[in-house]
Amino acid sequence: MTVSQQILIVEDEPLIAMMLEDFLEVLDKGVAGSVDTVADALKRIEQGGVDGAILDVNLRGGEKSTAVAEALAAKGVPFVFATGGGDDGVAPEFRDRPRLQKPFTMDGVAKALEAL
Repeated sequence: MTVSQQILIVEDEPLIAMMLEDFLEVLDKGVAGSVDTVADALKRIEQGGVDGAILDVNLRGGEKSTAVAEALAAKGVPFVFATGGGDDGVAPEFRDRPRLQKPFTMDGVAKALEAL
């Protein structure tokens, strides 16, 4: 039995996070966790077992996911940014990373994960 790729979801909208969890299940991926703050994401990354991540660029309260991207990059864990906008919210050093455009579709999520 093969272990599916474990994807961390960093998303502050509960319904969107649940939709992503459903998409991952259909795509035969595991959910390494679903968190809605930078602090929780950093704790989850430190626990290990994260093979990839989907990061909402802008989180509640004006919080950006840049620190999460830095932690993932330092560990060599691939990630995609989820955004409804362009490059504005993405830190310049991460603008070469794959994007997942909102609103999400199953096909869009599948292609973004393939880019990992």
